[in-house]
Amino acid sequence: MRRAKGIGAINKQKLAQAKYKDKGSEIAEDQLSQMSKMLEAFRTNLEEFASSHKNDIRRNPEFRMQFQEMCATIGVDPLASSKGFWSEMLGVGDFYYELGVQIIEVCIATQHRNGGLLSLEELLRKVRATRGRTKQAQDVSLDDLMRAIKKLRILGNGFALHRLQDGRYIVQSVPAELNMDHTNVLNLAEGSGYASFSMLKQQLKWDDDRAHLVMDRMVQEGLVWVDDQNKGERLYWFPGLFPDTT
Repeated sequence: MRRAKGIGAINKQKLAQAKYKDKGSEIAEDQLSQMSKMLEAFRTNLEEFASSHKNDIRRNPEFRMQFQEMCATIGVDPLASSKGFWSEMLGVGDFYYELGVQIIEVCIATQHRNGGLLSLEELLRKVRATRGRTKQAQDVSLDDLMRAIKKLRILGNGFALHRLQDGRYIVQSVPAELNMDHTNVLNLAEGSGYASFSMLKQQLKWDDDRAHLVMDRMVQEGLVWVDDQNKGERLYWFPGLFPDTT
């Protein structure tokens, strides 16, 4: 028969557990303190790096993207405000706000032609044309556009990015809710630029009601052009999926 533990043994065990707990808290606090010091040192080094390479950050899109990734590792967002340390040092806040305005202008100017769907590559060409090619103009990249568009989400659901199966991105600039069915139609039309009921039935295995419901909504939103001149069946063209020739 086992002997019950005495009061002294129980108290000794509780004291040991308390000491282990205190030691664990002490180690955790020490690790947190060391981590905070490391992050602060990294932040300081990042500021010094930004100060030394600010011209490269402003003018070189690839360098700017790498700098953004470095900032993200310590939770720094240079785009959070158009005022403050990063904006004053680099002007990146103002750069992206200005870029956002130019994106809006291009999208509004082309909505009558593309219904509010524009490939990211075409948007880049048009924005670059708007900014000009002078030495004073900062070049922009696809990554710059994507970051600026994400900031435009504060305007509501009027601006969004949709990734197609081939890796390209489509910019949506109209307040239309695109669900998975609409995205499937875009993926289906990405190669040819159009879709048809026979394509929806054969490749997506949809019935007539589902096909009509989805395409009627996209016509209503102005996202597609209806082509009744095609022999055989109606085609639905997506002008945002083929390049602008004007």
